[in-house]
Parts: sequence; C-alpha cells; structure tokens
Amino acid sequence: MADHWLDLFGWAGSALLIVSLLQARVLRFRLLNLVAGLMLVVFNAVIMVWPMVAMNLATSGINVWMIRRLLRDRHDHSAFKVLAVRSDDAYLGHFLDVHRADVTTYQPDFAWDGVPHEDRRPFLILKGDETVGVVILRVDRSDGDVAHVELDYVTKRFRDFSPGEFVWRESGMLRRLGITTVVTSPTMVDPYYARVGFRREGESYVLAV
Repeated sequence: MADHWLDLFGWAGSALLIVSLLQARVLRFRLLNLVAGLMLVVFNAVIMVWPMVAMNLATSGINVWMIRRLLRDRHDHSAFKVLAVRSDDAYLGHFLDVHRADVTTYQPDFAWDGVPHEDRRPFLILKGDETVGVVILRVDRSDGDVAHVELDYVTKRFRDFSPGEFVWRESGMLRRLGITTVVTSPTMVDPYYARVGFRREGESYVLAV
C-alpha cells in the first residue's frame, strides 16, 4: 500500500511539472515548477535515485532565485518603463491588433480606430525591450480634466503583476498632462485598482492625482 501511494505521489509531481510548462504567466510557471520539483526531490530521494534528486534540487534552487527576483521587481519602478506614444502610433496599433481577442476578454467595451485624437493619451509599458502592457486614457476637459481609462491591458506573461500601476505612480507625468482625476472603466474584468491607491465609486475606481 505504501508503494502505491509513493507511486501516485511521483506521478502527481510529474503531472504538475508538465502543467507548469503549459503556463503562459511567468510567476505562475515558476511557482508550479518549484512545487513539482520539490515533490520529485522527495520521491526520488525515497527510491534513492540520486541523480534525479540532484537535478530537481538544482531546478528548485533556480526557481526560488527567479521567484525572488520576480517578486522584487513587482513594484520596482526601475524594472518597468512608461512610454507615452501618439494614438496613431503604428506599433501601438499593431500591438492592439495582435492582442485584440485577449483585450476584449478583459475589457469588452474597448474599441480602437487608430485615428489620432487630441484628448487620447496612450502609454506603452515596457520591461526591457518587451511590451508588457498598454494604458489608454481619454481626457475630458469639460469635466474638470478627468481622465477616463479606455484600456488597461497586461499581456499573459505578466498578468500576475500590475504594470499599469507605474502609469498611476507617475503623478508628475499625469499632472503635466493637466489630469486631476482618473476614472476607470466599470466593465473591466478583475480590476486591481484598490491595491494601488484608487477608491471605489459605484462601479468604477477613482484616483485623485
């Protein structure tokens, strides 16, 4: 009976290892891979397959190091860069087109025509040379310089993070644009704004800049 449960434990660790490799999210991949690796360390130690113990200990150590690095960068301003672009920027249009289906899943009311608008303010969020998200604001000058969030999107790889927060933390940048208040879209799926200083007002979140 003990051998039966040990076999099930080993198979579970192997299955979890495969599942981890299917994850698009960076942090989720590392966490699942770490748990799978530790399970396989225990399994291989019990059956005394020492080369596999050594390999899984090494991969687990790498995962711990990478997870610590990811969590450290999570709210580190130097890890991400906010780049303001024009609303008719060709790369912005390409990025939105590539991610169109995923964007509408999380913000179903978003529509994009690629036409330049004076009161539209798009921002690309970069990590190194990779675009990890887009924030698009529409500034309503008739309503006390209120910026309405048309889009706040993060790619799958970085969905365990909130890179959009780096736009809100750049309060000086928002003030230079004449923005005094930011109001989020009420239809956004799984909003994170309460964690980064917004207050709830009805179905939206509001930030005083």
